[in-house]
Amino acid sequence: MAADNIFSITEDDLFKFKHDIKNQLSNIQLALEGLKFECEDTNEDLQLYISSLSESARKIDILIDNFK
Repeated sequence: MAADNIFSITEDDLFKFKHDIKNQLSNIQLALEGLKFECEDTNEDLQLYISSLSESARKIDILIDNFK
């Protein structure tokens, strides 16, 4: 029994998927920016965590933009 095209994804479905993920990434990036300002005395570890999370969110955002 062949499983040809089990899932049928429309262009509209893909747009909604990308839109929803980008919204969540925006929320993450905004929260990270807020943390930078809320944590007045950030140590190197916290700065590393925040920048690492921010960079990862940025890379996912780029991947989503390139997903067609």
